[in-house]
Amino acid sequence: MKGIYVTSEIAPLKKVLLHRPGRELLNLVPSRLSELLFDDIPYLKTAQKEHDAFAGLLRDNGVEVVYLEDLMSEVLHLNPELTDPFLDQWLEEGNIRTSKWRRKLKRYLLDNFAGKDLVLKTMEGVTLKEMGEVRAYSLQDRIAPSDDLVVDPMPNLYFQRDPFASVGRNALVNKMRFPTRRRETIYADFILRFHPDFAGLVRQLYNRTRHASIEGGDILNLSEKVLAIGISERTSPDAIEATAEQMFRDDVCQIDTVLAFKIPSSRAFMHLDTVFTQIDRNVYVVHPGILGPLTIYELKEGKSGLKIREVRGTLQSILEQYTGADHIRLIPCGGDDMIASRREQWNDGSNTLAIAPGRVIVYDRNDVTNEILRNEGIEVLEMPSSELSRGRGGPRCMSMPLIRE
Repeated sequence: MKGIYVTSEIAPLKKVLLHRPGRELLNLVPSRLSELLFDDIPYLKTAQKEHDAFAGLLRDNGVEVVYLEDLMSEVLHLNPELTDPFLDQWLEEGNIRTSKWRRKLKRYLLDNFAGKDLVLKTMEGVTLKEMGEVRAYSLQDRIAPSDDLVVDPMPNLYFQRDPFASVGRNALVNKMRFPTRRRETIYADFILRFHPDFAGLVRQLYNRTRHASIEGGDILNLSEKVLAIGISERTSPDAIEATAEQMFRDDVCQIDTVLAFKIPSSRAFMHLDTVFTQIDRNVYVVHPGILGPLTIYELKEGKSGLKIREVRGTLQSILEQYTGADHIRLIPCGGDDMIASRREQWNDGSNTLAIAPGRVIVYDRNDVTNEILRNEGIEVLEMPSSELSRGRGGPRCMSMPLIRE
C-alpha cells in the first residue's frame, strides 16, 4: 500500500509507522532529562520488549507495520546521492557549526557506519570519546569530559505521532516546539519526498521550515471535513492559522473546518490527544478536566482570508454539532474517581489507539480506565507499559497511521 490516506481516528487501520526505541535512550542522563523532555530514564531492553509487543498486537490485527529507521535506510540505499545532503543537514541542525568538526564527524560516520546502522547512529547521538584523539580541536574539547555528547540523541523518536500528521491523502511535516525534537522531522521530510511509497503521492500541507510550532499529538481527524487541533504547550495559534489556510487552498484536501481547542499549557496536558481520543463511532475517552465549558475557535475559509469565530459549549455538544452525531458518549478516564483520573491521565489512560471502531490498544497499567472501557462495550487490547510510559506518551503517541480504510 502506497501513499497516505487517513480521514478518521477509528476506521480500520491498515498501515502504521513506528520507531523501535534504540540506543538513543542510553544517552539519557539525569542532569539533562528536562532539556530532553523526559522525567525518568526508561530501561532500554524492557522498553524494546514492550514496543515489540505493541507491534505484535498491530500485526495480529491485520495492520502492516513499517519502521522509520527502515524507510530512511531504504531512501539512502535507493538514492545514495542523498547521503551527503542528509548528513549535512543533520550536522547543521545538530549545531555543529565549526567546519573542522563538521568534516571530522562526517568522516567518522561515513567510515564507520553504513545503511541502517548509519541512520540509527544519527538517532543515537555521538560522544566525544567515540571520536578518538580530538583534544587538540578546541579549548572546549580540552576541558570537556570524554563522555560529553558532541551531537545530542533523539530519545523522543519513539513517539512517531508528533513529527508529522496524516490528513486525508497528504501530510503536515511539523515544526516541533522544543529544539531537542526539531531534527526528528528530517527523516519524515526525506521519506515523504524520496521514498517510492510516498514520493509524488503526498503533498506537505505544512513544512518543517515554518516559524510556528505544531505537533501531531494535537491533530485529530474528526471526519473527512473537520480537523481538531489543540492550542497547547506545543502548538501555536499561528501554526493553526497557517495550516488552515493551506488546507483550504489545496485542491485535494477535503478539510473545510478546523476546530482549535484551547487546552492548558502544561506537561500534564502536553497534547490534545493526552486529554481525549476517539475509540468508537460517537464514543470518546476523555480527561474530566476538559468536559467544559470549553473555549474553541472555528476556522473556515472566507472571501478575503480566514473566518474565525469563537464557539462555546461542552465537549459533547461541540462534537455532536461538528460530527453530525445524534448523541456523543464521553467516557471519563478513571471514571468518577478524581485521584485515579489524574493518575491514569498522567500515564496516558486517555491516549488510546483505535485500530477499528470499538477496538483499541491501551497501556495495561491504566486498569481503572480499561475496566470502564470494557464495561462500555469496547474491545480493549492491553500492551505492557512499565518503561515506555516513562516518556509520557501512550499508544496513540507512539504510532503514525499512514492508511486507514
